Amino acid sequence: MRIVFFCFTWLLSFGALAAPGDVATLDRSTWPEQLGSPTLFDVASRAEILMFARVLLASESMDEAGLAQRLGLRTVNVDAINSLRQRLWQRLLTNYNFAQQSCDQDASFCFLVEDMATLREQAAKFQVSDDSYYIKWAEPSRLFHAQYLDEQLRKAALFPQTSSEVDRFGDFERNGDAMHDRLFLLTFDSAANAAPDNTDWVADYLRKSNMNGTFFALGKDIQARLAGRPETSLQATYSQQCIGVQGWEFRSHSHWQDWQDSVRRSADLVKNKLPENYVPLFRPPDGQRRSDAAGFFEAQGLRVALWDIDAQDGAGKLKASQSAQRVLTLMLLWRHGVINFNVKQDGVKTALPWLITQTAPSGIGWEDCQDGFR
Repeated sequence: MRIVFFCFTWLLSFGALAAPGDVATLDRSTWPEQLGSPTLFDVASRAEILMFARVLLASESMDEAGLAQRLGLRTVNVDAINSLRQRLWQRLLTNYNFAQQSCDQDASFCFLVEDMATLREQAAKFQVSDDSYYIKWAEPSRLFHAQYLDEQLRKAALFPQTSSEVDRFGDFERNGDAMHDRLFLLTFDSAANAAPDNTDWVADYLRKSNMNGTFFALGKDIQARLAGRPETSLQATYSQQCIGVQGWEFRSHSHWQDWQDSVRRSADLVKNKLPENYVPLFRPPDGQRRSDAAGFFEAQGLRVALWDIDAQDGAGKLKASQSAQRVLTLMLLWRHGVINFNVKQDGVKTALPWLITQTAPSGIGWEDCQDGFR
């Protein structure tokens, strides 16, 4: 049993980070052990939770002007930022309580956390000593979490004028918050790229792995596929998988005049052509949707399907290995949730198998796509 030693410090350096807009990723090879058991998953999870809590606490010392400058914005929505911080703290506390249940098997990163006050206390003095087994991980992890926090704070700062997955507009919207500990759902966006479309490869890989996921399809893509081959071929592609919709085309549904028709046409097409796979879910492109849309979605029998863990695998953002390692780090941090991959980026064919292999012995579960957003 290894116990990590910490020294008391308030040097919560929140600087020395990349410019606003850069995407956080962490080289998982800096972590010195494989996630070879549920207990080792918990050790890594406790470490990431404490490190994120450290940078979250540090961010609270910044005033509004300093935060706006740091996020590269002229103004920030302070109320939305404070609301996000409260939700983050609550989830960190819940997750640490789950993660410390295995402390009798391995006491690494185990500290007295009974409530929010003690979690904040541990975050304030969290420091990995120079002779620690985990020292090579410590600084890269701090940088990752500070940069990832910037991503979330920036989205909150712009919300609701620029909507995103950072918050919900009501109960008709779902993300992974309500999922059980260690349970994750795979989802795949269509995104804007016309090609390549790796849907066939990903769906086949999932079937061979006895898994499934939710594919959010564009109406125009489904229409094009139906024009080029028999309906039965498309049904075979999505066999055992779930299909929601992302609208007729990949564009913001927050200011588009025809956004309702986009959603309705897509849902009707998938429901009629792929009834066994259809799930009544709408994934807003880039998370952008209207704040006053509850009545429309309820009338259509649809829910808005958001996400918690973004692979950031869009064109030019991250390489496949970086994307996969980002997802794994966020799985350790959040311990459950909805994972969002881009099915039209070739990197998914590398990132997804790596992720499944790395987590296979760690005691996590994969939610069935029919149950994911209930």
